[in-house]
Amino acid sequence: MYGVCGCCGALRPRYKRLVDNIFPEDPEDGLVKANMEKLTFYALSAPEKLDRIGAYLSERLSRDVARHRYGYVCIAMEALDQLLMACHCQSINLFVESFLKMVRKLLESDKPNLQILGTNSFVKFANIEEDTPSYHRSYDFFVSRFSEMCHSSYEDPDIRTKIRMAGIKGLQGVVRKTVNDELQANIWDPQHMDKIVPSLLFNLQSGEHSESRSPSPLQASEKEKESPVELTERCFRELLGRAAYGNIKNAVTPVLMHLDNHALWEGKTFAVCCFKIIMYSIQSQHSHLVIQQLLGHLDANSKNSAKVRAGIVEVLLEAAAIAASGSVGPTVLEVFNTLLRQLRLSVDYELTGSYDGSTNIGTKIIKAHEERQLQEAVIRTIGSFANTLPTYQRSEVMLFIMGKIPVPGIHLTLPSTGSEPEGTRMIQIMLLKSLVQVTAGFQTTNMLTALPSSFLEPLLSFSLTEDPEVRLLVLQILLSLIDRHENRPKFSNISIISDISVLKLKVDKCSRQDNLFMKKHGQQLYRHIYMGCKEPSSGREHYETLFALLGLLSVELANEEVVVDLIRLALALQDLALSTDEGLPVYNRCAVHALAAAYLNLICQLTTVPAFCQHIHEVIEVRQKESPYLLPEDVFIDIPRLPSSLEKMEGDVLFLQSKITEVLGGSGYNTERLGTPYVPQYTDEDRLSKRKSIGETISLQVEVESRNSPEKEERTPAEEITFETLKNAIVDSVGMEEQERERRRQVVVKFQKAPFEEIAAHCGARATLLQSKLNQIFEITIRPPPSPSGTISSGYGQSQSRSVPIYEMKFPDLCVY
Repeated sequence: MYGVCGCCGALRPRYKRLVDNIFPEDPEDGLVKANMEKLTFYALSAPEKLDRIGAYLSERLSRDVARHRYGYVCIAMEALDQLLMACHCQSINLFVESFLKMVRKLLESDKPNLQILGTNSFVKFANIEEDTPSYHRSYDFFVSRFSEMCHSSYEDPDIRTKIRMAGIKGLQGVVRKTVNDELQANIWDPQHMDKIVPSLLFNLQSGEHSESRSPSPLQASEKEKESPVELTERCFRELLGRAAYGNIKNAVTPVLMHLDNHALWEGKTFAVCCFKIIMYSIQSQHSHLVIQQLLGHLDANSKNSAKVRAGIVEVLLEAAAIAASGSVGPTVLEVFNTLLRQLRLSVDYELTGSYDGSTNIGTKIIKAHEERQLQEAVIRTIGSFANTLPTYQRSEVMLFIMGKIPVPGIHLTLPSTGSEPEGTRMIQIMLLKSLVQVTAGFQTTNMLTALPSSFLEPLLSFSLTEDPEVRLLVLQILLSLIDRHENRPKFSNISIISDISVLKLKVDKCSRQDNLFMKKHGQQLYRHIYMGCKEPSSGREHYETLFALLGLLSVELANEEVVVDLIRLALALQDLALSTDEGLPVYNRCAVHALAAAYLNLICQLTTVPAFCQHIHEVIEVRQKESPYLLPEDVFIDIPRLPSSLEKMEGDVLFLQSKITEVLGGSGYNTERLGTPYVPQYTDEDRLSKRKSIGETISLQVEVESRNSPEKEERTPAEEITFETLKNAIVDSVGMEEQERERRRQVVVKFQKAPFEEIAAHCGARATLLQSKLNQIFEITIRPPPSPSGTISSGYGQSQSRSVPIYEMKFPDLCVY
């Protein structure tokens, strides 16, 4: 009987005998290396047998697993690994199928050691570049199983950590094997990403990992490689780094869902950590896709709690800071539109105390506090986004935000707020704060293009409101726009400086564009400075900001004409403080006196005219002795030292316009302009450029009619266009718009319901009328050149020029030689 078995054993196929020989009698001895070399040589010599070798090894491994002979299982996997590393022939696909079948068998086992063994073999296989493609191989099981291992809850913490790390390595292997092979199943499909990404985030969250350390993965030490958190981060970075343009959304969406499901937005720390890893790992040109997804998620959570929305906004803030310049993408205004919409909704929620418009008194206070934190976060995020934009795009954003600010009587207020004036005011303040952030650090060489009238005029209109907070924000915006050499901090405090060289001001020559800007908008700026000083509600911050604005105008945009106007403005402010008709409190009058003194002290040293400086310093010295409450050192302090009332002041404590005109006239300044007191034009503030265009249109029409009239000599002069005329035209324009709208409606109805013949006749008549008018115009404007042969009379009694050949023309004798 034993002889028969021996005979049958000798008849076994050679590949089976070679496979059997690699297994020792005692599995503790390990793989028989000499026999393994024979098996490898045979597989390389006869590659067509490779699939049978794999199938037989798989059969033996399954039998050993069932019999719990785990030593032989390890030997079989080691043999498979060596064959896989050595063979790269075309027949390897069938061998790989057997190999994956065995790995799957190990992963299905409930023994942690077998799961880790199977994972390690799979990782080795994943690092092999195959020469031939595989059209039918599926990795769905491995994605699911490795994801499950990442969430292992094994009792022993050390074994649990090993299983989780094996799962992470397995997912990393799946990604490496499939991400660059178009013939494989698409690993970026949501069905796979929804398993891979949450598994990685789960392990990333489980460790103490408060912040991403660096913008790129580091070469970790051996000790760090033992940490599941570090391994997870490297795997996550590798996954994101391989993501192409079309795959970013599928990779980021599971992150958003995981943060939602586990309420991780409120803590902010982990969410910020995740998106730092994402922003540093993906290709920089894809950054705007992540930002757009975050914005869309913010919109989707519009009615969620303020903490959740604030967490998303904080992540946006960090993402914008990491993103390179211009990474906001092609939809720049859409980014800001989303943020401004969230700001508006937050104000609405704060006022109503509810997300659905109903008032809930019990939670209103807490909700209002949270909403304010959200509003501040949104404003900071707007500024962070703006800092990544070039100058021209930032100008567009400034104009865009300005168009969103509600103007009383023009823009609609919040539809659902209980208190419309309060809602309008809050939105004005929030949007102006956003503009403060956007304009911070704004640099431009051409003020005219960076600050068009469509932006500057509405902005200046807000400086005339009664709300002191709004006026202060407008002044801060103006300071940011005008300051191009970082001189603003040097004017932060109002004081009398005997030598301004200690300020180390950066003064540059005024360019042609700056001259044009001041010529166009200078009077507007002067007027609003004057009106700002005239406001009784102005406080210390307002006057300090107005002084800084005057100082920046003198340093950044001043030519000789601007200097003259600014001196006239300062003297007009002194007259304003002297006047009792305005009803200003004592503090405001003293503050205006101190502001004018500080500014004249600054401008006289900038002009470097000795006599001018002498007069200013003499008046300041007299004030220091007799009226210190007219100087900034006694006014702009925590407890101002003010008199109970201001007596009528005259003489040496006042700056004299006649004296200043005299001393500056000797240095070549325009004495006529200097001697003319500055008087602001008290007109209705043009809040919309449309009003100006209406007035220009009316005056143009009157001028054209008077010029083209055939009875020009007999007609009376055109009526003078006054302010009342323009005002009446604006009022009447509302009725005209209604009439025009009704006329258009009738035309539409006519073309919809009238017969075709009637419409054709109407259009034909209009075409005939147009042609006759054109003929008249051509007869007037297009005439042939005069001919020496004179004119001939047409059949209608009109003289008509004729063209005569040159040889028939009769020239005078003096023209012929």
